[in-house]
Amino acid sequence: MSVPEFAADFAAIVSRSPLAPDRPLRWTLIANPFAGGFTIGSRWKRHRQTLKAHATEALKRPPRPAGAEPSRTARESEPGERSLGALGLIPTQRPKHAGEIVRILLEEAAQEAASATKGTVLPLHLLVTAGGDGTSLEALSALFVAPKELRSRFVVLRLPMGTGNDGADARELSAALDLISKPSRIDHMPAVRLSTSTPGKGPYLAFNILSIGLDAYVTHKTNQMKGKLPGDSYRLWVDIATLFYDRIYEVVPMTVNAFDETGAVIRSFTQEILLAAFGVSGNRCYGANKPILPDERNVCVIPQMSLFKKLALKPKITSGHHAKLAEIMLFNASKLVLDYDKPILSQTDGEVVAFDPCDFPITMELTEKGLPVLRAL
Repeated sequence: MSVPEFAADFAAIVSRSPLAPDRPLRWTLIANPFAGGFTIGSRWKRHRQTLKAHATEALKRPPRPAGAEPSRTARESEPGERSLGALGLIPTQRPKHAGEIVRILLEEAAQEAASATKGTVLPLHLLVTAGGDGTSLEALSALFVAPKELRSRFVVLRLPMGTGNDGADARELSAALDLISKPSRIDHMPAVRLSTSTPGKGPYLAFNILSIGLDAYVTHKTNQMKGKLPGDSYRLWVDIATLFYDRIYEVVPMTVNAFDETGAVIRSFTQEILLAAFGVSGNRCYGANKPILPDERNVCVIPQMSLFKKLALKPKITSGHHAKLAEIMLFNASKLVLDYDKPILSQTDGEVVAFDPCDFPITMELTEKGLPVLRAL
């Protein structure tokens, strides 16, 4: 693996990007060098070839009319003409580092606005994450809570450089790079916010899927074993949890109230459930491409069932063929309010949180569309 080569190729691509051609462009590439896309040899080789091909094509185009350069935050992170910072890349060095970098970037953007003279065109900051879902979650969470005016001067691109890449803007690196090497548009997406009844605990954000129950337990065990088990450990823990989850976590009736965007109740029920998944939209995956939301509906609730039925339905659920199963509830909602009186786990884009009965009721809800992201034309 060569992170400098990765940074140099990306710099060539973004410096000739057609994105917002009349505005100066500042880019920051936050990369986790320990993510699977860098450390797994076969993936790195494929990514390296993709980057090189895009960089070669980019160099055939003229530089941007309004210019492009790495952010000051990147350049000051590692001074020197031949440094990673000079190429716009900042490697993460510890947990929560991605969020720290974004907060410094926000300060940079605020200072640009404060010192700008009348008529100055302020730069557009391209914030790129190159890592797994954890890296993008940290970075996006920091950006999402920034003031709206400041946030509007950023746009996010999430490269699929992790192991699962469920929250990336494209499953394949080539498609993600197309968003900056070809004309694209800036769209805005919501997050899912989870609030608890315990003061100071939360809120928590997810930019892909937020869920509670069996799958959060699977995520927890997968995170514990990451780097220790070869192959798809998420799939292994799905198999284990199918057999033993309700022996580890007692499953009792949960009250679920679902609301639409007007605040009207659209579903209300109390029953034993194995998991409830809430996405920022439908057609979303988690657990390394497991399509838990297989169509346009953004909520999936799976009730408790016999072991025989779990084993029978598991292949259909993990492959996304559960939309028409009578046992599965799929619907659209803007908010869920859940009440429960037993300990349970939740996961927000792969980050696990434990809840006790005192934390309930909890609320999962779509926020305003406040995150600027790139979309293909």
